[in-house]
Amino acid sequence: MAANLAHTWLTLSPAVAAAKAAGRPLVALESTIIAHGMPYPENVRTAREVEALVRDLGAEPATIACIGGRIRIGLADDDLELLGSAVQVHKVSRRDLPAVLASGGLGATTVAGTMICAALAGIEVFVTGGIGGVHRGAPETFDISADLQELARTSVAVVCAGVKSILDIGLTLEYLETHGVPVLSCEQDNFAAFYTRDSGYRADFRLDDAADQARFIRTKWDLGLVGGVVLSTPVPQAAAMPGEEIETLTRQALAEATAQGITGKAVTPFLLARIKALTGGRSLATNIALVKHNAEVGARLALALAGSADSADSEHGAGQA
Repeated sequence: MAANLAHTWLTLSPAVAAAKAAGRPLVALESTIIAHGMPYPENVRTAREVEALVRDLGAEPATIACIGGRIRIGLADDDLELLGSAVQVHKVSRRDLPAVLASGGLGATTVAGTMICAALAGIEVFVTGGIGGVHRGAPETFDISADLQELARTSVAVVCAGVKSILDIGLTLEYLETHGVPVLSCEQDNFAAFYTRDSGYRADFRLDDAADQARFIRTKWDLGLVGGVVLSTPVPQAAAMPGEEIETLTRQALAEATAQGITGKAVTPFLLARIKALTGGRSLATNIALVKHNAEVGARLALALAGSADSADSEHGAGQA
C-alpha cells in the first residue's frame, strides 16, 4: 500500500489534530492493553489515567484502535469504554490490519499494530506495558511475536517495562540483537521483566536522561538506520513482585495453557488472566503501576525528541543561510 494511500485510512481526533498543528509532541498508546490486557472496568479507568498523565507532562496522548473501518489516532472517552467493555474485539497486528479495516470490525492494536499506525501518523514515541517476544518453547513451536519484526522495520521508539516475564527473555534479546534493534534501559543497567524489575540480562546501553535517550534515537534515525528502539524502564519498586513467585506462577499457567490447547495470540491474554487470578489481583496492580510509570518516561522522551528535532531544524536553517 503506497504511503500516500495509507494515510487516507487515518482519522485523527480533534485533540491529536490540534496538537500536530501546534507542533506539540504526541505519545502513541496501544488499545490491546484495554481490550485484552486488563479486566473491565480497571482497563478503562487505567486508560483514562494514563492519558491524563501524558497530558499533565505536556504531550498529547494518541490511543490507537480500528473502529468502523478507520485507523483512529486518538480516542474519545466513549471509544475507550467501547474497547474496554465489548465482548468481541479483534487483536490487530500487521497480519490482521487489512482484514479488520476492510470488514469495518472493532480492533485493538498490539505493539506491532500500534507501531505501524503511529508511524503512519508521524508519531515517534509509543508507550506500552511490555513488548511481545520469543515464547518459551519457541525452538519447537516457532512462536515468536510479530512485535519483534516490527521493531526491526518500523522507526518508532517503544517505551516499556521490558518483555513480559511469561516469555523467554534471553532469546528475545538475542533476536533483537540479530535484527539490529538497540535496547536501552533507564534507572538500572539490566533489562526489566514486566512484573519484576530485573530480568537478569543487561540492556545494550543505559541512558537515564530523556535528552540523552532522544539524542541516541535521533542519531540512529538521522543515519538512515531504519527500525525501532526499545527503552526499558522497571516497574516502581513499591509495586514490583518477587521474581521467584512470578516464575512459579508462570510455569503453572503455561502448563494449564498447554493442557487446554491454547496457542498463538490467545496465549498471552490467557497467561495474564491466570497470573492475575493466582496472585489474587496483585499482578493487575503491578501491571497498572508499570504502565503509568512507562507513560511518564515516554512523555518526557517525546518532549525531548521534539526539542531535538527543533534544534536540528534550527541548525539546518542556520547552515543554509
